[in-house]
Amino acid sequence: MLNSLVVKMLPLLPKSLVYAVAKRYIAGPRLEDAIRESKQQNSKGRQVTIDVLGEHIQDLTEADAAAEEYLRVLEAIQFEQLQGNVSVKPTQMGLGIDFQHAFHIYQKLLTSAREKNTFVRIDMEDSPYTDSTLELYRQLRASGFTNVGVVLQAYLRRTLNDIENLSSLMSHTLADAGKHIRLCKGIYVEPESIAYKGREEIRTNFKRCLDSLLDHDISVGIATHDEVLIRYSIQQIEKRSIPKEKYEFQMLLGVLPELGDRIVQQGHPLRMYVPFGEKWYAYSIRRLKENPAIAGYILRAMFGLR
Repeated sequence: MLNSLVVKMLPLLPKSLVYAVAKRYIAGPRLEDAIRESKQQNSKGRQVTIDVLGEHIQDLTEADAAAEEYLRVLEAIQFEQLQGNVSVKPTQMGLGIDFQHAFHIYQKLLTSAREKNTFVRIDMEDSPYTDSTLELYRQLRASGFTNVGVVLQAYLRRTLNDIENLSSLMSHTLADAGKHIRLCKGIYVEPESIAYKGREEIRTNFKRCLDSLLDHDISVGIATHDEVLIRYSIQQIEKRSIPKEKYEFQMLLGVLPELGDRIVQQGHPLRMYVPFGEKWYAYSIRRLKENPAIAGYILRAMFGLR
C-alpha cells in the first residue's frame, strides 16, 4: 500500500530523485551510456537490443530526428562490434501521422542495418496501431527486407490469428541477427473486449501463442519475466529440440537480473533490452508503476534509509 502511494506521488517528486532509483532500468541519457551498458551485457554472454526512448511524436521533423539517432546507434553497433540490434517504436517514426513517412524511415534504417549485418525490430504499441504496425511489417518484408521483426502481445485476443496470418511471411532458413517475432504479454491498458485481463488467462494464451510460433517453425524472442512461462518455454524448447538459433529469451534491463543469470547458466540465449535517451523520465515512471515495490526505494532514499 505504501509503495503504491509512492507511485502516485512520482510526478510530484524531483526528477533527480526519480532518476536515482530508475537508472537501473535505463542505460542513461546518451548513446555512450547505451554502448557502455551493451558492452557490459555482451561480456556476460548476452546480446542486446538498443532502444532510443520516445514515442507518439507530434511532428514529422521529430520522427526524422529520431531516425538520425537510430542511424547513429547502428553505426555504433558496427564500430564498437556490439552483439546487438535495435528496436524502434512505429509512432516514434511518425506512424500515427503518416504511414508512408514511417515506411520510408524504416526502409532507411533497415538498409543501414543490412549493410552492418544486423536487425531492426518493429516494436508494438497499443491497439489503435496494431493493424498499421503489422501492415508496415508486411510491406517491409514484401520489399525484400529479411532483417526485420515485429512484436505480438499475448494478452490480445487476436494474436493467435495474427500468427497464422503472418506465418507465410516467415523465412524458415534465414539465420538473421535477431528473431522474427518477439512474443510478450503486453503492457497497455486495453478493453476486455479485445484483451484478456486475468493473469492465468494471459498465461494460457501466451502458451498457445508460443506453441503456434514453434509449430510454424518461426524464430521467436520469448520476452517475459514470468517464471511460470519461462519454465513452460524451456520445456517446449527441449521437447521439440529447438536449436538455439531459432529462439532466445528477452528481458528488460534492471528487471529480475538474478532470473536472467539463471537462464544464461542453463545454457539458453538471452537478449537484454537496453533503453537510453533524453526521454528517460516517461519510460522510468512507467516501469516504476509496473513494479511498485521498486518505488519504495524512493521513499527510503528521501529519508536517507537503507
